[in-house]
Amino acid sequence: MLPSKMPTTVAMELDAFLQAHPDIRFFDAFLHDLNTVERGKRIDRAGIARLYESGMLLPGSMFALDVLGQTCEASGLGFDDGDADRPCRPIPGSLRPVPWLSRDGVAQLQLSMYESDGRPFFADPRQVLARVLDRFHRLNLTPVVALEYEFYLIDRERDPDHLPQPPRGPLSGRRKFGIQINSMLDVSEYSAVLSDIDTACQAQDVPATTALAEHGPGQFEVNLAHRPDALAACDQALRFKRIVKHVARAHGCEATFLPKPYRDKAGSGLHVHASLLDAGGRNLFAAASPTGSADLRHAIRGLLDTLADGMAICAPGPNSYRRFRPETYVPLAANWSLNNRGAALRIPHSDADNRRIEHRLAGADANPYLLVAWVLAGIHRGLSRGEEPPPPLDGNAYQPVPSSPAEPLPRYWPAALERFAGSRFAEEYLGRPFTELYGVLRRSELDEFESHVSPLEIERWLGPA
Repeated sequence: MLPSKMPTTVAMELDAFLQAHPDIRFFDAFLHDLNTVERGKRIDRAGIARLYESGMLLPGSMFALDVLGQTCEASGLGFDDGDADRPCRPIPGSLRPVPWLSRDGVAQLQLSMYESDGRPFFADPRQVLARVLDRFHRLNLTPVVALEYEFYLIDRERDPDHLPQPPRGPLSGRRKFGIQINSMLDVSEYSAVLSDIDTACQAQDVPATTALAEHGPGQFEVNLAHRPDALAACDQALRFKRIVKHVARAHGCEATFLPKPYRDKAGSGLHVHASLLDAGGRNLFAAASPTGSADLRHAIRGLLDTLADGMAICAPGPNSYRRFRPETYVPLAANWSLNNRGAALRIPHSDADNRRIEHRLAGADANPYLLVAWVLAGIHRGLSRGEEPPPPLDGNAYQPVPSSPAEPLPRYWPAALERFAGSRFAEEYLGRPFTELYGVLRRSELDEFESHVSPLEIERWLGPA
């Protein structure tokens, strides 16, 4: 149930923040919809205590909005529900200053939605993750997760074909179209942008650790530190996306987490690293050899069995599927490996205590709450069944292995949605109401997308047809 008054710890958090930041005049309070778009309100300083006391009302249809902000009426959360309001409460630890709006005196906080009687609202992705985590808590296990985001910096101006193009380098003034993985020159070129991203991350308690130049021009990867709190890790991941977009804008360019902004360049992924701690804080995956832990092997099997069903979570939109091409370090089959980046699941090189699973399937547009919920659900299924996985991949992940065929993953949006709609695993772990809502919204977006006639179709088939 929702408390009638704010918990003491939350009240102390608010009081301490107000005392430490007398210059703050406004608070941006928001939640993230299924497409991770921020939806909320700006509140003045006089009203923030009331929000913490009784919550802020937003319609449940926030989680039935497509990427254009239109309500999917088939969800039942629009006119059928009277567009009913539901209370949203602050997420502890998310109250932070907004560095790029410091002159305006703005802070921000993230919200989660509940029913009026205090039950978690079924459509809120954060609540979906909380339900999956509860299964681990009942076993006295604590998931430890870390997320890695890839993104592109792009020019504000589009090219002559109205497509994105790399920005002019802040130092060189030239556009770079080539590929230079791990280029320190590229890191230096955008050092001011990366430095401001890091400064904002520190101000907003986002544990960014390393940044590297990726394959594409203006493409970077930033790693967030491992956390034994999956909800907090996803809260921080979404703050990170907001930071990157606003800092890029302040430097005269844009940042995009679109998985495939360029046809002939590398895509952007969202990788999840996961391990498990027992009640004594011991890593269940720790062993002298990478495959020495039975719990790790069972977790791998559970993840392999559910990879195809979750493609619609990992690749939520049409552009997501542009990434899935041979020999691009994007997985095409349900396989696993020891330190092989071509596989869907990888056991990275590490010491025994840091042994973990890297889930490499998702694009950067995936909702982190839902992605982590799906990864952890697969691990839970594997531990529950205790089954062994097939042998790990050895060699080129994109070459067929007749002796150990891996299930191909759905590579097209309609096929992925159909697979998800028929998944009993999704209903069991995410809940049937949420599974149905997610499927209805994505199919609505698919139908709308497919109704458009693209310039390429006209160019290639208008004459011959």
